[in-house]
Amino acid sequence: MMPACGGARMWRQRADVVVVGTGVAGLAAALSAHRRGRKVVLLSKAGETATFYAQGGIAVVLPDNDDSVDAHVADTLAAGAGLCDPQAVRSIVSDGYRAVAELVAHGAEFDESAAGGWALTREGGHSRRRIIHAGGDATGAEVQRALDHAAATLDIRRNHVALELVIDDGAVAGVLVLSADGPGVIHAPSVILATGGSGHLYQATTNPEGSTGDGVALAMWAGLAVSDLEFVQFHPTMLFTGAQGGRRPLITEALRGEGATLVDARGEAVTAGVHPMGDLAPRDVVAAAIEARLAASGDPCVFLDARAVPDLATRFPTVTAACRDAGVDPAHEPIPVVPGAHYSCGGVVTDVHGRTAVAGLFAAGEVARTGMHGANRLASNSLLEGLVVGGRAGDAAARHAELAGPARVIVPDLPIRSVLPRAELQHAMTRHASVVRDGGGLHRLIDVLDAAAPRTIMSRNDFEDAALTVVAAAVADAALARTETRGCHHRSDFPDADPLQACSVVRGSLVPAAAGC
Repeated sequence: MMPACGGARMWRQRADVVVVGTGVAGLAAALSAHRRGRKVVLLSKAGETATFYAQGGIAVVLPDNDDSVDAHVADTLAAGAGLCDPQAVRSIVSDGYRAVAELVAHGAEFDESAAGGWALTREGGHSRRRIIHAGGDATGAEVQRALDHAAATLDIRRNHVALELVIDDGAVAGVLVLSADGPGVIHAPSVILATGGSGHLYQATTNPEGSTGDGVALAMWAGLAVSDLEFVQFHPTMLFTGAQGGRRPLITEALRGEGATLVDARGEAVTAGVHPMGDLAPRDVVAAAIEARLAASGDPCVFLDARAVPDLATRFPTVTAACRDAGVDPAHEPIPVVPGAHYSCGGVVTDVHGRTAVAGLFAAGEVARTGMHGANRLASNSLLEGLVVGGRAGDAAARHAELAGPARVIVPDLPIRSVLPRAELQHAMTRHASVVRDGGGLHRLIDVLDAAAPRTIMSRNDFEDAALTVVAAAVADAALARTETRGCHHRSDFPDADPLQACSVVRGSLVPAAAGC
């Protein structure tokens, strides 16, 4: 074993497949790899996952109804504003019902309609009712519960932080990990990144505290390509509480699907005349309309009026509880809302089986860029993608581990990374790279990020701050290079879409690219 950390010895263990993350994609991947007889280790940095907080549901085409794969694909491509990979979209959408059926086999239970069968709702950007849900607006919690139960016998390491990917001659060889026992290495020929998103780039987000861009950062430090990071989706309706930062409750889009309306402080419709679909327009349209109304009025928030939604407390218990905790009764008064950082449409470049350019390294879920989402994610496609690609990645990782055999023993030193203090980073990102950006602000953001200082990564906080710093720089570079408005990327200095930029730009680690394709 090679010495590390100034001569101190690290603990080390072996596995066939290491999965980093325990949300929908990570658990689906781990269960798939386990079924193929591989030794699987899951690393869980924090107790909460973004999956748990998902409210709306899973977009899926069910057999024997008036929906179709073609219609779901068309809606996804429309939301993606020309940057989706049509073949990837069709592959994932077509496999959705099978993946959901497998989830049901794990014990997941979805709400049923009075006529029998699953109850379906509609969300922004969808032309049909195709969203299945559980517990009203607690779909993510049910998905997490079912997968946690199915994975209960697997080797799950709590409070383990993946600090660095171990690469050996162009192939993955394991993960450098920080645990209560100190730093160590899990040697493995297959590693799956399923770390979720990066909402804590911003001062307020719907994401849990662990969503700090870990997987994208790990991949970039290992030299992998990333794409579409400029497309950060801001959910139009995050509960406005007046709090300064951190995670805030999501107010599900399904409320608007059931008739809730967006109004300003004077009771005037927010999206009137903005888009033919009104309050059910794609998320970028609604979020930008809210931001424009707030900028014009000076108000701190707009309101979602759900008082006419029948059985509100029963159908939407999660939203009702969150509102009441904030002193708002949604059955009798409008809900104060603002857009909030919600979902990263881009990430580590993979195929629809989660494969990356590094042999043995896979990515699935929000951390990955499969081509499913393009410039803007269609509502409730995230759990769908996590289930489908997570399961496929686990299968592919198991096959690779079987063929590759045990990984060579490599024990690296603790990494040294550039770090900007988190509060300073979040303030700069919120000010200059939010729903609407401009070139001057992005240049100022890059200047702030350039002040990051090197630090040896010795704690979870160190790692998260370093991850946020490298991902923020990648987002800023990509946003500056894309001199147009497209999908959820809005440039006030370039308010129109540019046909010459109707494609994704794949960027290497920390290498900004010129605009255009």
